[in-house]
Amino acid sequence: MLVPYDFFAPHRIVFGWGRRVEVGSLVKSLGSRAFIVNGSRTLEANGTIDELCRLMQSAGATTERLATQTREPEVADVDAAVEQLLSLGLRENDCVVAIGGGSAIDLAKAVTAMATNRHGDSVKDFLEGVGRGLKIERPPLPLLVMPTTAGTGTEATKNAVISSFDPPFKKSLRSDLMVPKVVLVDPELTVSLPRDITAHTGMDAITQLIESLISRRAKPIPRDLCWQGLKLALPAMFELSRDLTNRAAREAMSHAALLSGMALANSGLGFAHGVAASLGVHAKVPHGLACAVMLPSALQLNRDVAQADLAELGRRCCRWLHGEDGLLPFKDDGSDDAAVAHVQAVIGTLNGRLGVPPRLSAIGVTREQLPAIAKSSRGNSMDGNPRDVSDEELLATLEQLW
Repeated sequence: MLVPYDFFAPHRIVFGWGRRVEVGSLVKSLGSRAFIVNGSRTLEANGTIDELCRLMQSAGATTERLATQTREPEVADVDAAVEQLLSLGLRENDCVVAIGGGSAIDLAKAVTAMATNRHGDSVKDFLEGVGRGLKIERPPLPLLVMPTTAGTGTEATKNAVISSFDPPFKKSLRSDLMVPKVVLVDPELTVSLPRDITAHTGMDAITQLIESLISRRAKPIPRDLCWQGLKLALPAMFELSRDLTNRAAREAMSHAALLSGMALANSGLGFAHGVAASLGVHAKVPHGLACAVMLPSALQLNRDVAQADLAELGRRCCRWLHGEDGLLPFKDDGSDDAAVAHVQAVIGTLNGRLGVPPRLSAIGVTREQLPAIAKSSRGNSMDGNPRDVSDEELLATLEQLW
């Protein structure tokens, strides 16, 4: 019997190479004035952001530059952007457009919610586990998002991750009302990404797909999305490790990232993401890099309880990655243990190709930080892990990885 489930997704998804030219009519369907949150200095410098604003204006929508966000958003960033938006006078038919990576999109999602929910003093009052427990009661401003990276999947989720360093935390602002109205995914916008951001965001997507697949909250539709996303993402990331300009690989990763967002929004995540959030707070490790470093440990911790799914992934990898240099041969009719080991070998090889360090000490984490990192790793992501991980086991894993 199938268990009952809900499924959340963006109201409209527009996907395709070059389809950013449609942004004007899409924005006009949401409102007549668009507040722009930008997260790409490269696209700003080469004129792409200006061109997108002209397309909106040509369609009859006025534009207001609200914020440029290139690092993970903090409480103060959200509060300042909301104050700026409100100072311009909130009108009927206003909307928000986010153009950038996960940081810009998360900021925009938080701003749309806080602009219409004024019963708190700060976004912190609404954050899970650290605020006053306030809820999003009124619909946020309509939001159109254009991801310029292929990894976080936040374009398709119902939460925004907001950080603080004093006191230290990274928590979600979450509501079913926060799912974007329109997601415009143009993979061409990702071609200018440098190697490190391509690697880190890509491994974030792969981690999300694997963790959502085996999550204790996994659901039927997201599981199918995970299988499709992994089929696209794993070969694509091997290809991008060789050629950053490969169009087919860029398209595959943009689509896989979108699928990963829908999967995690409905099924949750697991160990790697739980620790990754804490690594960002205590050691300022970029989120995607943290996920990439933690994924091998997550696979090892969960290999017994999630053996059936991981073994199936190993067998599928044999077909998806057939002929890939550097991967030891594995017969897809081998034992489950051998198939799971093959998944671990695939991820280890891919991390190596992408230049992801294998140890926490290599990404700026000190040994003295490990207890605090372990303590802060609890939360929504860790709750989705397919098995419980004790405090002692969590700390021991971090020490072994250090």
